[in-house]
Amino acid sequence: MSALCVPLVFKPVYKDYIWGGERLAAVYGRTDTPEVCAESWEIAARPDGESIVATGPFAGRGLTELSAEYGAALVGTRAPDPHRFPLLFKVIDARDRLSVQVHPNTENAERTGGEPKTEMWVVLDRSPGASLYAGLAEDVTPESLRRSLADGTTATQLVEHPIEPGQALFIPGGLVHAIGAGCLIYEVQQNSNTTYRLFDWNRVGADGRPRTLHIEEGFKTLDWSLPAPQMIDPAGGDQAGAGWSEVVACDYFNVRRLNLAEPLDVTMDSLSFHVLFVTAGAVAVSVGGERVLLRVGQSALVPAAADVYHLEPDAAACLLVTTL
Repeated sequence: MSALCVPLVFKPVYKDYIWGGERLAAVYGRTDTPEVCAESWEIAARPDGESIVATGPFAGRGLTELSAEYGAALVGTRAPDPHRFPLLFKVIDARDRLSVQVHPNTENAERTGGEPKTEMWVVLDRSPGASLYAGLAEDVTPESLRRSLADGTTATQLVEHPIEPGQALFIPGGLVHAIGAGCLIYEVQQNSNTTYRLFDWNRVGADGRPRTLHIEEGFKTLDWSLPAPQMIDPAGGDQAGAGWSEVVACDYFNVRRLNLAEPLDVTMDSLSFHVLFVTAGAVAVSVGGERVLLRVGQSALVPAAADVYHLEPDAAACLLVTTL
């Protein structure tokens, strides 16, 4: 067994974008957030957001370094590059609306020199009346979308989705989207930070100037063949035992929900790491002689080389479990 076979808990990387709020501190009791906290990068391996192990035998080491050193023992044999961590995990607090934006996909990323970014969202909480935007209305054309970007009426071109906690939405690269005001979101995405901002609701940044738009890059990236997605409602799982249910499965990640009332051993297959995020309750994770307690709103990474890990819930708990 690899020496890396222990649960890895990381220090969050916080982003103070102008649309952020205070819910990460209020909901999850975090005391280290900035005054305005838009995103917590829970697990990331990027120059602009590097996860550092917080506790245990690998404390102080970065995820990029560990991926380069341990390769498939960390990320799994299914990873496209065994020495690069392939995904990025965030918690997003949108006090205000995010910009209307689009990310490249594998087919069109080379047009702009960007990185492909397919993602999915799970609604953790929301203010009354909050919504998400994903996809273009049926009668939208390139010409009508450009006109709306110029005259500030872009919302009329988008499909708006009312939301409830627990619902999910799949956002493939090339799909126009925006997170609405009042949403607390868990996001799983490819390891990319390429975003083309089409419209920013006519607001200004911290410097008093409108934020930069990327309309031409966005139009080169937008996939007009993609229909508006449907909201994914939470499934129940197997009530006789561990309640596993699929949330989103795609070429880049598989996100499942686990409702847990009793201790459970989860077997690994060396194909992929497991990333755990607790949405309710608390769970102790044990593997390789190390044990960590994850409370609601906390994350951990179980390396692919682990044979099995043990979960012990504090009463009833719910986790999101992501694999490749």
